[in-house]
Amino acid sequence: MIPLTSLEKNIQQHLKHNVIFNLLDGSLFGLALGFASFGTILPLFVASMTDSALLIGLVPAIHSVGWQLPQLFTASHVSRLRKYKPNVLMMTINERAPFLGLAVIALLLPTIGMQAGLIFTFLLLIWQGLGGGFTANSWTSMISKIIPPETRGTFFGLQAGLANLFISGSAVAAGYLLDYLNSPADFAICFLLASVFFFISWLALAQTREPEDVEKIIPAKQTHFWDDSKIILRQDINFNWFLAARFLAQFATMGFSFYIIYALRQFNMDSITAGYLTATLTVSQTVANVGMGWIGDRIGHRAMLIFGAVAALLSSVLALGATSILWFYPIFILTGIANVSIWTIGMAMTVDFGTQAERPLYIGLSQTLTAPATIIAPLIGGWIVDAVGFSPTFIISIALSALMIGILIFLVKEPRTFQRAP
Repeated sequence: MIPLTSLEKNIQQHLKHNVIFNLLDGSLFGLALGFASFGTILPLFVASMTDSALLIGLVPAIHSVGWQLPQLFTASHVSRLRKYKPNVLMMTINERAPFLGLAVIALLLPTIGMQAGLIFTFLLLIWQGLGGGFTANSWTSMISKIIPPETRGTFFGLQAGLANLFISGSAVAAGYLLDYLNSPADFAICFLLASVFFFISWLALAQTREPEDVEKIIPAKQTHFWDDSKIILRQDINFNWFLAARFLAQFATMGFSFYIIYALRQFNMDSITAGYLTATLTVSQTVANVGMGWIGDRIGHRAMLIFGAVAALLSSVLALGATSILWFYPIFILTGIANVSIWTIGMAMTVDFGTQAERPLYIGLSQTLTAPATIIAPLIGGWIVDAVGFSPTFIISIALSALMIGILIFLVKEPRTFQRAP
């Protein structure tokens, strides 16, 4: 057995502590998100100011693309850090503070009017999304450093699962708050509660014990992130197909952004039902995160990506054929499985590519190059919904899900057992 390095010994020494506090961070983060869900509460807030399906569909897209887009541009800086935690704690303030601003906007809405409310809301959503993006690479690198590789999928899955479990509880509470409180107090209270729990979550994250990597070799001259990226893209064909599948996934799931609005318009869904549907989504994601992360560590994360792609296809099929609000419970269960595949499993598989030194670049490439699809897909979906209705959007999602399944089965290889050509 190869003896542990001093860094590995330090990581093992503080592993239990780090697991506990980072799981606590994820749980509290989820509790906060339930009161300001990008899938239900925030779209409903925007829907109270506009009827545009395009603008409503942009809400989750802005969050996702903001999280993805900056990661490649921060990769070179992150790759030169011996400790990631200070950068994480500073940057993550920008993804938490905007929710307090949303509470203020909700309170002032009767005074400032709907148009100004929309403008300020989207400015805050852009700030929040980019704040997450400037945090993400250093956070993912920190977690990949303090959690041993053989349990990373399990940890990512368990953390995301706990987050979704707490989202489900607070989402139901948010549904009742929206139903029983009058405007402008309803959304304002939800966003204020989110802000409180985001702050407590930050305190838990600050307890992370990350050793400084004094043995890490950092070149004296910093290379340009794009020069390093081109080398990876030219040599790692398997990673290129993985990127193609991730890019396509955004279009294959573009119908997801409109499920809640479809239920609202087609089946007269009320706020309480919206809360229960959010809970259904998050509970299914809780189970899927834990189960798919654990299974992925044992049989490979590629199999879980395929499983999620099949769930995405079935979700769109059911949405197309839905005849009552009850259909949306299995639709949201399948959506939860697909979301876990795209986000949690995708992240766990990304860090399996390349060497430890290359990891920030792989993380950045997998997120930033996917970002254009993340923003374009819901724009196209919203335009189609506004022009010809929901059904064509769901049909396109079905076709592209089938294409994604084919790429994952026939072209993508499991990176832990497949070595790229030199």
